[in-house]
Amino acid sequence: MTVTYSSRVANATFFGFHRLLLKWKGSIYKLLYREFIVFATLYTAISVLYRFFLTGSQKRFFEKLSIYCDKYAEQIPVTFVLGFYVTLVVNRWWNQFVNLPWPDRLMFLISSCVQGRDEYGRMLRRTLMRYVNLTSLLIFRSVSTAVYKRFPTMDHVVG
Repeated sequence: MTVTYSSRVANATFFGFHRLLLKWKGSIYKLLYREFIVFATLYTAISVLYRFFLTGSQKRFFEKLSIYCDKYAEQIPVTFVLGFYVTLVVNRWWNQFVNLPWPDRLMFLISSCVQGRDEYGRMLRRTLMRYVNLTSLLIFRSVSTAVYKRFPTMDHVVG
């Protein structure tokens, strides 16, 4: 879904940039801020614990544990996992894009199959395309919030 913030971006100041990021509905920051706060809190707690509360032998044990965990973390190929994830996301997006009901395809099929150069053939093709456009609108209305805001009730669809 595309969300436009052109007027807010044009009026944003340097120090107001963080408020602009929080207004964005599609922002990656708004999606990940909870996880970041949990990570920063845990990192700070472990750092304070390590620096101020552990003894020398406990610090060495913690360092050995960190090296052990790092050694086994290197065995997982992060680039392979990331590539697999990106491929999965792109394939899902592409399948959704391919399966969208495009009215153009049906229009070509209707114009080639419904014969007649008279008024009846023209009106039949026009009526069929209106039904196709109506079904596309109903499908997009149930999927997209932008289309639903444009056509919130059936009276808006009829209009």
